[in-house]
Amino acid sequence: MKAVYKIFLVAFLLAGVACKKSDPVTNKPEPTPNNTEIPANAGDGVTFINDGKSAIFNLYAPGKISVSVIGDFNDWQPAKMKTTTDGTRWWIQVDGLDANTEYAYQYLINGNLRVADPYTEKILDPDNDKYIPSSVYPNLKAYPTGKTTSIVSVMQANQPAYSWKVNNFTRPAKKDLVVYELLVRDFVSDHSYKTIIDTLDYISRLGVNAIELMPVAEFEGNESWGYNDSFFFAPDKYYGTKNDLKALVDACHQRGIAVIMDIVLNHAFGSSPMVRMYFDQSTGKPTASNPWFNVDAKHPFNVGYDFNHESAATRYFSKNVMRHWLKEYKIDGYRFDLSKGFTQTNNPNDVNAWSAYDASRIAIWKDYNNFIKTVDPNAYVILEHFAAAQEEKELAADGMMLWNNVAYGFQEANMGWMNSSDLSWLMPAAHTFTVSDALVGYAESHDEERVMFKNVTYGNQDGYNARLLNNGLKRGAMTAAFLMAAQGPKMIWQFGELGYDISIDQNGRTGNKPILWTYQNVPERKALYNAYAKYIKMKLKNPVFGANTATYTLTGAVKNMALSGSGVDVQVVGNYDVTAQTATIAFTKTGTWYDYVTGNTLNVTSTSMSLTLQPGEYHIYSSAKLQ
Repeated sequence: MKAVYKIFLVAFLLAGVACKKSDPVTNKPEPTPNNTEIPANAGDGVTFINDGKSAIFNLYAPGKISVSVIGDFNDWQPAKMKTTTDGTRWWIQVDGLDANTEYAYQYLINGNLRVADPYTEKILDPDNDKYIPSSVYPNLKAYPTGKTTSIVSVMQANQPAYSWKVNNFTRPAKKDLVVYELLVRDFVSDHSYKTIIDTLDYISRLGVNAIELMPVAEFEGNESWGYNDSFFFAPDKYYGTKNDLKALVDACHQRGIAVIMDIVLNHAFGSSPMVRMYFDQSTGKPTASNPWFNVDAKHPFNVGYDFNHESAATRYFSKNVMRHWLKEYKIDGYRFDLSKGFTQTNNPNDVNAWSAYDASRIAIWKDYNNFIKTVDPNAYVILEHFAAAQEEKELAADGMMLWNNVAYGFQEANMGWMNSSDLSWLMPAAHTFTVSDALVGYAESHDEERVMFKNVTYGNQDGYNARLLNNGLKRGAMTAAFLMAAQGPKMIWQFGELGYDISIDQNGRTGNKPILWTYQNVPERKALYNAYAKYIKMKLKNPVFGANTATYTLTGAVKNMALSGSGVDVQVVGNYDVTAQTATIAFTKTGTWYDYVTGNTLNVTSTSMSLTLQPGEYHIYSSAKLQ
């Protein structure tokens, strides 16, 4: 028995040596891991302690053999990190730091993969940073050429502080939101937050009370719409510094303007460390062991790599992102890109099936919405959803808002093509909503062809010519009237108020577009701007336009909507045809009605009254004077 035991013991020890992991950095047998739990004060990414003289690095990387930190502070020589008992996290404390110094760093995984920190708030990109002018981002730290490769993260304990001027901003009520959607790159020629601050007087005069920034978190390249995201906590340097973005938010708040951030959490692109850490180069897809991403997208229209929002790791990460911008930048809320993609119901090719009622997706969104409310109870949550009406109705009942795309109907109406000019979807009742503040209605967004481009290119010429710019601009004013008179929050795409008529496809769909501030100098375009300002003011100063009582006929040539509330009745009526039309309008009472468009009055002699309207003619009649 002793001989058998000795043979067994030797075999067991040899097997242990054979199975022991090797350290990929030294190629020597790796010692028994030092499984020490992370200090309680260490958050994700980097946590500074000892007045910034020390930093704790904390990386979630389950299943890895070894992880080291490399950076300026150790001359890019690997410092091995400890792993937690459960093997999911790696951490190390680095001492001897200068709290006022910026340090570049990466994680070295399994001895060969260099990745930036997923939680970094600043990166250095060796391929794209050289195209960022110093006027936009001064004194940008140089990339550590010759020390490492790929994107690196940056940390600094004592960062330049921003002193907030507004600490108690009161956000507009959801029903009163008038959002101005803009892309920094195509709004000001130097693509900087600082210059946008200089344009806020223009935006304030228009009367909007919120701006929605297309994605500003760090995305791949510089010239982008921003939906090819890669680092979710870092503002993109192509638009300016961290404090420049804070100054923009602060300046907006000083003017009573909320700031909504277009945020991308449906997917990430290939430079994301979370993609790169678990990626199969042979297939070009995330591996099945990736904690955050699906191997294959679960829905159509996916770009990049599809987040799995039923994964606990993804939920944890996403909530940290949501908290970050609300707290650090005082953002007032989010517009979530492609929110319908937050599902694990597998419909990779069928758009209709993807759009159908999905209880699991509703549960995901209610969880995220509830979390956001714990961080900021009044934050806006806006979804680009476009799912089944019942699903959107449930999300609206939970306090979320949804993009309401009426672009096609407005385009057809403005062009004068009556058979396809239905605007009924503008109204909450068409969605069977019981709340009137949940649909963000719009005629244009970054994703839609520009109304005025379609007007001047494809407008109806069978009567008066809808293609003539002046006619198109006047019809645009009628669209502004209907848009702002309808219940609920509204959105305008940048320069739509000046009749921007450059196609979305010029220079490629997502390519740079001409920035035509000179449009302000064209009287007819400035008249359209003034009309938008007038009807925005009308919406915000008169409670009737937030009333729940509304009837409408928004098909055919002559469209009208009737609103009632706060002691006043309103009739909005307009002829979108290219020939004169007569229609019967149901007024609620006889007597004098006031026209908000012309300033004239109308003597209503019968509650059922015929009106003849010329092409493009419209009126906003009220039973009492509107403010």
